[in-house]
Amino acid sequence: MESKLKYLNHYPDAVKLQVRELIKQDKLSAHLLKKYPYGHDKKSDKTLFSYVNDLKNEHLKKASPLSKVVYDGKINVIHNALGTHHFVSRVQGGKLKAKNEIRVASMFKSVPEEFLEMIVVHELAHFKEKEHNKAFYKLCEYMQPSYHQAEFDLRLYLTHIDLRGKLEEWT
Repeated sequence: MESKLKYLNHYPDAVKLQVRELIKQDKLSAHLLKKYPYGHDKKSDKTLFSYVNDLKNEHLKKASPLSKVVYDGKINVIHNALGTHHFVSRVQGGKLKAKNEIRVASMFKSVPEEFLEMIVVHELAHFKEKEHNKAFYKLCEYMQPSYHQAEFDLRLYLTHIDLRGKLEEWT
């Protein structure tokens, strides 16, 4: 069972005990569906780009523009990533041009918006803060006040996937 809680390793034992109890009673799926009954509607790369760009413009006005935001089927939890960000700088003439790209794992096409927002906020925060430090998480909380709760619940969802497979109810 402990290997199935790999996404919750750094949480206190009391929290892991509660999760084990939900699993034992076969209530983890119901818990997640009750809290997050609906999936989001940002299914295409175009709507994802618009969504991410709106968040960036609202919270990171001075950051360089986004050049690309896409769902990527090659990103998965096994490689310890749910999203990636890339900064590409090129010299064009006498100027340095920066390109910012965000790639989101395709599994996020059919999850609650709070989970998608958490991944996007995480990747956007890397535009200002490269390391996972106090300033980074403070910026994440600024952009999504429920960031830490959404991250925890996403970890519960990943645990559920490990145990049972995908929740089919989120569409």
